[in-house]
Amino acid sequence: MSNGQPRVAVIGTGGTISSVGRNSLDIVRYAENGKIYQVDELLNAFPETLEQADVVPVRLRAMPSTAIGPAEWLEINAKIHELVAEDPSLAGIVITHGTATLEETAYFMNLSVQVDIPVVLVGAQRPASGLGTDAGMNLVNAIRVAKDPASRGRGALAILNDEIHSARDVTKTSTLRLQTFKSPDFGLLGHADFDKIAYYRMPERRRMPDTEFDVRGLTELPRVDISLTYAGADGTIIEALVAASAKGIVVGAMAPGYTTPAEFEALCAAAEKGITIVQSTRAGSGRVGNVPSRRAPGAVLADNLPPQKARILLMLALTKTNDAAELQRVFDTY
Repeated sequence: MSNGQPRVAVIGTGGTISSVGRNSLDIVRYAENGKIYQVDELLNAFPETLEQADVVPVRLRAMPSTAIGPAEWLEINAKIHELVAEDPSLAGIVITHGTATLEETAYFMNLSVQVDIPVVLVGAQRPASGLGTDAGMNLVNAIRVAKDPASRGRGALAILNDEIHSARDVTKTSTLRLQTFKSPDFGLLGHADFDKIAYYRMPERRRMPDTEFDVRGLTELPRVDISLTYAGADGTIIEALVAASAKGIVVGAMAPGYTTPAEFEALCAAAEKGITIVQSTRAGSGRVGNVPSRRAPGAVLADNLPPQKARILLMLALTKTNDAAELQRVFDTY
């Protein structure tokens, strides 16, 4: 504690929330300006953020989230554990992040972080320099959520537009609207209101810090790719992923989990070569139907995880096992 305020570390990775456009009306093409605030610069641009806690800015990256992937996930995970080990007084951690891949980074942290303080990811739909930007208020609310004791035990969280979401459930649903983040099947967890952080439900699925995926010490993750089903898909993409030495393939199949006949043949051939197949859907909501005749032998069902999140869970699971029954247990648990 410092001056009665809980300590909250804010790790900067960049994204729209940290971006600076050419002028106040540049709210779409700002990346062309090539300027992204470091996290301490972002906090100073919105001094109200510094009033919410004893804020500890941590420079990590200043990049668009389209450039963030597994290597950066491992780096962020390591930084979280390093910060908590160095400062046990931390009440929570905020990660500033671009919205393009925020849900993926959030889910990776939800599955792999082994600390019991809140981890909150926050982004913005408009750059920090834009007229009517949501960057400042989102960041204020993220710090408030991170320091709130009620946030503990809910897994990694995402907040934008005053709405708090579970990392497992949240997804980006609109390219430009401020209310882009939704949790389609189960709804949000709570709100960051003007007077309090108000929660209304607790996630059921296993989540940080109680997970079996401690990635500290790993330098890379197994290659897992996604194939999206579409009318007339002939399996060429699946064959290409096999040739690229993918360890796993997640299929974004037609709802409730069906592929084209040609894709089905290609998936069966991939499974025969020892590649793990996970059946998800492109629908964006709902569980995959368990119809054995419509999936490759040994294929794992993704439950209601969309392809981009099923990929993350499979990458982590494959660091432990490639047994189909055990992998299905993992997908039924997380």
